[in-house]
Amino acid sequence: MQNPTTTTLGYALFATRWLQAPLYFGLVAAQGVYVYKFFKELWTLILMCVSGHATETYVMLAVLKLVDVVMIANLLIMVIVGGYETFVSRIGLQGHRDQPEWLSHVNSNVLKVKLATAIVGISSVHLLQMFVDVHHTSHHALLWGTVIHMAFIASAAILAYMSGPMVAHTDRAHADRSPAAPAHASRPQEHERHERQEKPDPETPAATPALPRQTDADADAEARIRAAGFPARKLLEDFDEQHPRGFDREAVARLGKADFVTARRNVVFVGPPGTGKTHLAVALGVRACQAGHRVLFATAAEWAARLTDARAAGRLEAELTALDDHPLLIVDEVGYTPLDTATAGLFFQLVAHRYERASLIVTSDRPLGRWDEVFGPSAPALTDRLAHHADVVRLDGDSYRTRRATSAWAD
Repeated sequence: MQNPTTTTLGYALFATRWLQAPLYFGLVAAQGVYVYKFFKELWTLILMCVSGHATETYVMLAVLKLVDVVMIANLLIMVIVGGYETFVSRIGLQGHRDQPEWLSHVNSNVLKVKLATAIVGISSVHLLQMFVDVHHTSHHALLWGTVIHMAFIASAAILAYMSGPMVAHTDRAHADRSPAAPAHASRPQEHERHERQEKPDPETPAATPALPRQTDADADAEARIRAAGFPARKLLEDFDEQHPRGFDREAVARLGKADFVTARRNVVFVGPPGTGKTHLAVALGVRACQAGHRVLFATAAEWAARLTDARAAGRLEAELTALDDHPLLIVDEVGYTPLDTATAGLFFQLVAHRYERASLIVTSDRPLGRWDEVFGPSAPALTDRLAHHADVVRLDGDSYRTRRATSAWAD
């Protein structure tokens, strides 16, 4: 057990990171100064060109100066956004269409390499300015400018070389780390989950094997996907859209951007067994993991067991609060297993606790209007909160499993 004093001291020291916040706002002000400097230099260049006093060398040097200003401004943006994200607090841009590619996996190591390469670029522009204006630059200045530039290149190369083993070590650590089952999970449930991970998910129109992790994949996203407890990796691209007789393709494509997690909205997939509800739920969960969100998947029966054990141990409220660390929970197969009144009340507490606070994806074989068959008296209040900020996607069609079995028998 951790010492409360040590824990408090650790939290206090960690909170001092907010002292850096004004520094980043100061860099924002510096960004404004560079904007002013850019337009001042641009206006001077235009006046010189219009008056006919601008030589070719002057124009080239002036343009290089503008490029220099832009590159330094870019460096400032990288430090402001990347540094704040890494050392102060996360910026909630996951799923935003303008999110920089590197921001999804930014860390101190990546940031150092990117800063070093940006400095090399700025140094290259300065050195080019010196060579363009070589007649007004001393040999001594050219020599030292070249030496300093080569030093920047060497530093960037060393940082890039060192980052390789660091990233590889992180990848190995994530690969070796398996998601731990809850301490209150029973042995039969662990065995059931193991079997679900070993066997293909039957609730899908497209049998999709787990894809090998790409060598350049985001290690953090892969760790989140593994920790989510998906029965198998499913992708939206692999969903057989021709199988269901009808479903809202545009809604599914929109949900694939994972914006609903940031907006704290819910998703409900409703349809007969075998129409692909679990496939779509898992695929959206994978997209959410790739967008930087932590996700947790379990069937309704598994959630019922987890919440029941937490209530029996007197820590239901603590369990619900701990689940807040996962912006998205997936509850699969609602309605497949009957629930008693007490367990239905636990599901209501889960939905009510996450209402307008975090997202849920729920799959069920029956529409919300028939959930009283599953949750009894708790159904109206539960569905009211679940559906208030939700996209309800209906899938119509025959079971994919039945279709395959019929086809095999016909053959």
